[in-house]
Amino acid sequence: MLKFYSFIAFKQILNKIKMKRLLVLIVLVSSFQLNAQTNAELIKHYEAFYKQMKKQGDVQGIINAMTHLNVLSPSQERLDTLGYIYMSEGQYNQALNTIGVDQVVNDSDIAIQVKAVSLKSLGQPKLAIGFFDEMFKRNPNAHIAYELAELNLQLKNLAEAEKHITYGLANSKDDMTKTFYETQTPYKVPLKSAFMYLKALVTYNKDTKANIDAAVDILDAALKTAPNFNLIQLSKNELLRQKQALQAEAAQPKN
Repeated sequence: MLKFYSFIAFKQILNKIKMKRLLVLIVLVSSFQLNAQTNAELIKHYEAFYKQMKKQGDVQGIINAMTHLNVLSPSQERLDTLGYIYMSEGQYNQALNTIGVDQVVNDSDIAIQVKAVSLKSLGQPKLAIGFFDEMFKRNPNAHIAYELAELNLQLKNLAEAEKHITYGLANSKDDMTKTFYETQTPYKVPLKSAFMYLKALVTYNKDTKANIDAAVDILDAALKTAPNFNLIQLSKNELLRQKQALQAEAAQPKN
């Protein structure tokens, strides 16, 4: 009788364990279903929030909505868009923190642009050139050629700069412009005039003493097509000052 009772007790214990396991499983399944439902509701909420922020033109609200959506439902497209918004707002570190700075073969066109522009704006021309090169490979045009010419000129890569200047002068259309910001009021000039400005700088840098007159001649030609080009006038004045200094130095008697 005692053995029979022990067997029944043991069986009851097993049944209790099974029931507990079943209850735990039910709780877990319910929890997963609840979380899935909650996530779906949150995604729906932030999608509506995103649309409303776009309608109101609230950039920070758009960033907040996009960030929440990406946490709830990660997407490379959303990351790229978020990086682009940061870049457009001049928040270049945030843009790069969002999408990274590595060169990835399957990067979208937006991601490449964000990395290129952000790195250039943060004073990283060496890193920026790689991404502008990729942009040019995917979509060669005069505007990207200008960026490449300017960056290579900064790094004294004169042959590379000259190559892109030649392309830009040949492919700039009459309706293409370039905006400059060194004055209180930004101004636009024909893109071809901007390339001529870079050409003058490359010419000067090839020989900073012998090529001053040649560089000034190029600047004068550019001024004819863009008389409002303030940066050219500043550069021309500096080159003429250097020329006078060289002439004064040459005129001094030698011991």
